[in-house]
Amino acid sequence: MTQDNPQRRVMQAEVPEAMGGRRLDQVLAELFPEFSRSRLQQWVKAGQVTVDGAVLRPRDKLVGGEQIAVDAELAVETPYAAEPIPLEILYEDAAILVLNKPAGLVVHPAAGNWQGTMLNALLHHAPQLEHVPRAGIVHRLDKETSGLLVVAKTLEAQTALVEQLQARSFTREYDAVVNGVLTGGGSVNEPMARHPTDRKRMAVQRGGKEAITHYRLVRRFRAHSQVRVKLETGRTHQIRVHMAYLHYPLIGDPVYGGRLRVPPASSEGFIQALRQFHRQALHAARLGLEHPETGEYMEWTQPMPADMQALLRALEQDLAEHGG
Repeated sequence: MTQDNPQRRVMQAEVPEAMGGRRLDQVLAELFPEFSRSRLQQWVKAGQVTVDGAVLRPRDKLVGGEQIAVDAELAVETPYAAEPIPLEILYEDAAILVLNKPAGLVVHPAAGNWQGTMLNALLHHAPQLEHVPRAGIVHRLDKETSGLLVVAKTLEAQTALVEQLQARSFTREYDAVVNGVLTGGGSVNEPMARHPTDRKRMAVQRGGKEAITHYRLVRRFRAHSQVRVKLETGRTHQIRVHMAYLHYPLIGDPVYGGRLRVPPASSEGFIQALRQFHRQALHAARLGLEHPETGEYMEWTQPMPADMQALLRALEQDLAEHGG
């Protein structure tokens, strides 16, 4: 990064003798680990990397002792429109920002939601994010899930955060309210993949990607439970699918929730409170990570939004009315 142009990267390094005989792209990945291998390969192919003044191919082998020079102009990676959508930002510095996403906000544009997303809002808030893939979004929350998300503001920060996700060193904990009365906590280690017939759904499937979810019982109600869920992996819809797999689907989940469970002798007000909760009762409450520049462990917590708090109050009142 240069002071006159923050979207330019100018770097130099000498190839250690010990790296002799290795491919250029492999050497670059070790010399400049703050960038992804695919990014470095793009720069090589664009002629923005020279070895002793010459442009080589990613697969060309080096002998050791060469001088590598990188002079790369960052391309626009996120060709979406910036939109002045409010964001609740809890923390921000030159490398990252952490925000509290409301339920109902789509994170990334896709079919049917090309505008009005968190990504569009990020591009308005920090225009330089157009030079970072996906505007720096490294993990997502479903549209109707609320809570904490981190965004990388530079390529280097994005690479570091993705590496932490892959190493499973992020702390991600969620508040959830489920149908059914749990007897205790536990873990689900069941692989997940796209549903074989409904491509909009995910499902537990043999041969799918590893998916591990840990859950802890917080409180039991007459026909429901409040749980705290911790993700070890981060598959699409993971918590929703795994809790439904256990036969404790999230209240309000329109895809995996199944039939609404109403305990006997419930008041009309309580039944309406359950029926009118139209999203999965899931909130990303705790997020922890190592800062990509300083290495310092940082953590944020965010209380449940008003709709989930009202749902819990209704559950507590129902329990009290029936001698709980």
